[in-house]
Amino acid sequence: MPTTTIGVTVLNPTHLLNVFGVLGVFVILFAETGILIGIVLPGDSLLFTAGLLSSIHRHHDVHLNLFAVLVAAFAGAVIGAQTGFVLGRKAGPRLFRRPDSRIFKQDHVERTRTYLDKYGPAKAVILARFIPVVRTLMNPLVGVAEMDAKAFTAANVGGGFVWTIGIVVAGYYVGKSVPSVDKYLLPIIAGIVVLSLIPVAIEVRKARRERQAKLAAAPNEHAA
Repeated sequence: MPTTTIGVTVLNPTHLLNVFGVLGVFVILFAETGILIGIVLPGDSLLFTAGLLSSIHRHHDVHLNLFAVLVAAFAGAVIGAQTGFVLGRKAGPRLFRRPDSRIFKQDHVERTRTYLDKYGPAKAVILARFIPVVRTLMNPLVGVAEMDAKAFTAANVGGGFVWTIGIVVAGYYVGKSVPSVDKYLLPIIAGIVVLSLIPVAIEVRKARRERQAKLAAAPNEHAA
């Protein structure tokens, strides 16, 4: 199978749910929130699609049980994030001290500390749940930044509950409310992906502006 085809399959929530069912919900959310290789996995669209497929009796030979989806989603998100936090606390400091690493940069840790100071640790962890990429990186980074473990666990459980239950239930009610919703499944998923990427684009733009401001200020500091 060509590499591009494999990539599309891995990112297609409907295919993943057809093949792996409720177990796939747990594993994918665990990977997306707990280990860095899960950064490309479709968290938001998977949750919404799982909720939607729980509301219709037949779609590509799969019908998911809503209660099982809710339990698997919540457990995968919470256990995954907790695993990422522990890995960051235990192994992170060694990784982020490497000056030649392009991924594990100390700058990422400092930026995480800035977010924790700006929003407060609990709020930062909860908000990160709703931003793709950020929710994957935040958990190990707050571990490296030595966030209090009890505070993280509380924020992890609360944020995981709101994120998973909220999106799954939204998908379920859309499936119940829209006749023949399976005909519009691909456009709906595409819309969710676009919406979920808007916060990422905002953060990237903001970070770029901050870097430009620092570069512009540097010559003035030297002149002084």
